[in-house]
Amino acid sequence: MENQNLKLNEERNTKFVSSFNKKLGLKSLLIGVFILLLLIPIKMIESQIENRENTARYAMDEVFNQWSNKQLIMAPNISYNVTSYYKDKDDKKTYSTTVTKRVLPNSLRINGEITSQKLKRGIYEIVTYNAPLEITGDFLFTNEELQQLHEATSNMKINISLSDLKGVSEEIVLTLDSQKCTLIPNGEGIIERSKEFSSSINVEEWKAGVSIPFKMVLNLKGSQSLKFVPIGKVTSVNITSNCQTPSFTGEFLPINREVKEDGFSSEWKVSYVNRSYPQMFSVSKEYKSSLEDSSFGVNLLLPVQHYQKSLRCVKYAELFVVLTFVIFFFIEIIQKKKVHPIQYILVGLALTLFYSLLLSISEHLGFTPAYMISSVMTILMLTVYSAAILKIRKTAFFIGGALSVLYMYIFILIGMETYALLAGSLGLFVILALLMYISQRVDWTQAE
Repeated sequence: MENQNLKLNEERNTKFVSSFNKKLGLKSLLIGVFILLLLIPIKMIESQIENRENTARYAMDEVFNQWSNKQLIMAPNISYNVTSYYKDKDDKKTYSTTVTKRVLPNSLRINGEITSQKLKRGIYEIVTYNAPLEITGDFLFTNEELQQLHEATSNMKINISLSDLKGVSEEIVLTLDSQKCTLIPNGEGIIERSKEFSSSINVEEWKAGVSIPFKMVLNLKGSQSLKFVPIGKVTSVNITSNCQTPSFTGEFLPINREVKEDGFSSEWKVSYVNRSYPQMFSVSKEYKSSLEDSSFGVNLLLPVQHYQKSLRCVKYAELFVVLTFVIFFFIEIIQKKKVHPIQYILVGLALTLFYSLLLSISEHLGFTPAYMISSVMTILMLTVYSAAILKIRKTAFFIGGALSVLYMYIFILIGMETYALLAGSLGLFVILALLMYISQRVDWTQAE
């Protein structure tokens, strides 16, 4: 009789364990389905972030086009035409060809201060700048070079090139030796997508080996970036600004730079031996390309980084959902608390709503305040909800603490650039190790 009772108990235990394992497997499968379904609103929010970023960029482009766009400056250079004649062997007629030559300065010094300012277009703040530039330097010629200038047939001019004429708000006047030159628009510039200002000059009194100084003040407006072409035999550029987020760009980096909370200062020095074009040349497509390729300067980073950070943040949404569901799943097993599938869905929707809150608040307050507000709101809501459905405050506070650590970890990860991959890999390794440790404490074959 006793053996029969033992046999019946074993059969009951086997059936119970089998039933429990089936329910456990079914619940795990259902949670996996919920995670896949939650990818739909996550992708919708990701698409919304991209749309809002595109809208912001459209607003910026509209303001840039009305104010003034990127500025690329090619400071004073001299141009003139040379006509040569030749006789054709066949028809015995005389023909002529005319080429335009450019003479670059011996020294070029540019000093300026970029004052950035914010313009509003709807909810968007757009950074533009004013940059009064003091441009000085000199031309210096050998006997041979000066003879070529004296033999020039026509159009002896001094020129500067700018990439956007809307940035010029007043008359441009250049003093060349004793000549006062008023520069006027003169069509396409030597640099691609630039316009030129020119003035006729007289070189008859110039002497070989004697410095011909020039100076001018250029009050310039622009946005996004300010770049220079190093056409001097020695080009020196000194720039200061109240912009706190500069990005130095182009063919040459500053030899000295300092970025502080109230702005930056930078200094470039470029020699003609660092470029691929000479001080005197005939204009060709090759030289036009070389001039632009040698440019350098500074980008003024725009305050739309919150969209990129929000987009990076939403990439971790699936990780948040999976880890939170795993926490609830383990609590179900360890503490014998049932969590209804609908409650899993509500928790998942609360986690995805965080990213919508982050996007909308960051457009008004910036990324960091928006992240703090959104994460606190989400953590409080899930902590209170967990206390209501689990009936154990200690467990609810544990869930709130775990979410706080996760949100803090993602915030630190997004702030990193160089070490983001390393920190992310190590963090995931630690999280997986903790889950494996907790799973060892679960008896997967027993239940109440």
